[in-house]
Order: sequence, then C-alpha cells, then structure tokens
Amino acid sequence: MTRAATPADVIEGRARWCVVEGDALAVLASLPDGCVGAVVTDPPYSSGGTSMTARRQSTSSKYTSGGAAVAPDFGGDQMDQWSWMLLAREWLGDARRITDPVRGRLLCFTDDRQWSALQTAIQWAGWRWMGAAAWDKGEGVRAVPDGVRRQCEFIHWATIGPLPQPYEGCTVIPGCYRIQPPSNRSHQTEKPSDLMRQLARLCVDGGIVIDPFAGSGSTGVGALAQGRRVILCERVPEYAEIARRRCEAAEAGTDWKAPPQQRQMFEVSP
Repeated sequence: MTRAATPADVIEGRARWCVVEGDALAVLASLPDGCVGAVVTDPPYSSGGTSMTARRQSTSSKYTSGGAAVAPDFGGDQMDQWSWMLLAREWLGDARRITDPVRGRLLCFTDDRQWSALQTAIQWAGWRWMGAAAWDKGEGVRAVPDGVRRQCEFIHWATIGPLPQPYEGCTVIPGCYRIQPPSNRSHQTEKPSDLMRQLARLCVDGGIVIDPFAGSGSTGVGALAQGRRVILCERVPEYAEIARRRCEAAEAGTDWKAPPQQRQMFEVSP
C-alpha cells in the first residue's frame, strides 16, 4: 500500500499534494513559518439567518434548496457572530505565520452577512486587508421574496507586507467572476474548480497553496491545474476521501467519478 503524502512531502517537493484529515488549527500549528505562497479557503460562514435559531439549523437546511441533503452536513457552522469571529482570528493568525511574508496572499470566501466580521478578523490577525472580489453565482440561486436575490458571495484578499510597485508580467486576476456553481455537487457549499484555479494564480509559481477548510477539494483541483502544489485539511472523513480522489484524478488527468475501467480514456497525453 502506497504511503499517503504528508505536508512535509509537499513542502520538500516529494509530492504535489496531500490531504490531511483533521482539525485546521492543529494542522496549521504543525507547519513551519513562511512555507506557503497562498491561503485559499472557504471556511464555514456560520450565517444562514439573522437569529440564533436560524443559524443553528443543519447545513443542509441552510445551504441546499428545500433542505435536501445532497451531501453530509458539516460542523462549525452554528456559532454566533462573536464566537465565529474569534475562531476566524485564531486560524487566520496561524495562517499568517506559515505564509510567505513578502509575496504571500490570503483569499477567503464569505457572504454578505459575515463580510464585516471576516474583514475585522483578518486585520485582527495581522493581515493587511486589501479588498474583496465578487462571485456571481447566477440567477438560479435561492430567491428572497420581495427582496434582493442573494446571488453573490465574496472573496476577501489580504497581504502581509505592502504590495510591490507594478512591474512587467505581474499577476492581476479579475475582481468579479460569473461562474455557475457545480450542478452535481459533492459538498453542500462546493465552489467551482475553475474559480479556484483563477484564485490560485496569486500564489507564486512553484509555490504551495493551502486550504484549511478543504471540503470536497475544489481548491486542490484548481491549484493543481494551475501548476501549484497543495496542502488540504478537512476534518469530515467523507469529504477528505472525496478530496483525495479528486486530487488523484486531477494529477492524473482523469475523471474522478468515472468507473475505474473507464478512467484511462480521460488521461492527458504526455
């Protein structure tokens, strides 16, 4: 049986990716200073309503149409805003320590209800908050009767040091994305891998992207497609296994959902 890759394997160049099944705070604390080029992540929002009763609903009730569970529920999404902000400040502080202080970047998803809490936690943890990009999910998302459709999520981005002066060949990515959510999701809040690939461009060439809240692994798929190495952390076993299978397929150029006997037809020619 082949030994699973570890963060040390990725950092030292022996592997392109790894998935660690465990708690994000423990994983971040175990990594050396300045070892990653970008933190690209989609943590639980713990929103889904303006009252604690609404927030305490299952994630399938909050984030899937009609409450239908398309994938297992996930934890960490039933906190009040102050508790959520304290936790965010903690993991963002560890994430800052392990990120390259010169060229490192943070890209973190949130929604309109947690915009200000995340912005505060980012700065509280010592990052320089630089702004946010918008992800327009399209008009097929759940409507708000007699109100404004909640069809956008946001990607806060931050640096540790000052931005460099503009130079020839510097990386600039769009500030707004109109990409449909995956139609056949493996996670209740799965992000499109094409969107994650765009965000991974802000990691330096040859650098490492880390996602402390990996879910079903879209960050890994996008970062590998962009030629970056990846460390993923996910504490729900079912999602960690899906993330491994997706990264294996992304590295091999195959369709991870295809039966084993059919996967060869999807391989990318060398």
